Amino acid sequence: MKTKHVLYGFLALMAGLILLALLFPAELTALLRQPALFGHALFVHVVSVTLFFGNAVVGMLWELQSLKSGRKEIFLHTYGTVTWLDARFSSPLIILSVLSGVMLSVILGDLWQIGWLSWGFVLFLLSGLFWVLSDIPTQYRVKKLVANLDPEDPTLPAELTRLLKLRWWISMAGVIPLAIVFALMVYKPELPPLGQWFR
Repeated sequence: MKTKHVLYGFLALMAGLILLALLFPAELTALLRQPALFGHALFVHVVSVTLFFGNAVVGMLWELQSLKSGRKEIFLHTYGTVTWLDARFSSPLIILSVLSGVMLSVILGDLWQIGWLSWGFVLFLLSGLFWVLSDIPTQYRVKKLVANLDPEDPTLPAELTRLLKLRWWISMAGVIPLAIVFALMVYKPELPPLGQWFR
């Protein structure tokens, strides 16, 4: 199955869940507030968040090391594997993280009235927005350059190397908020809830 079909499938799933929440909010809230769901939602959330965060960090480090090697074949193999994992592994984990996180927040109470939870949710959204606005266009340009590589040339073009270094910093800026979210989930500090700003 092609990567774009996998991504379209997950986007359709998310759109369907958003539509369900808009059309049947009371029923969805009642379903999510079932105490029996808490343990299952917590398990799925911890596993999916941990795997997603680990995959993001390992992918960044692996790509950086392949770039430092200066060997085109190592970089191409690494980049192909990282993008394959992003499409088939990270995308489902993001959806599972969000869905299980929303389930847990409904069980715990109002998302916007729990300080650490509201801050964590906003940081997660900001990280995602940053990646969508900066990493996806950069990755598109990298893919275009990779597709046009000369098979006879063993080196990587300077423009490709520059974009890959830029992608490292973009990824770092997207991972730092996720590390903060992880700390908020574990330590649950007393923070003013974001909901109080909208009263």
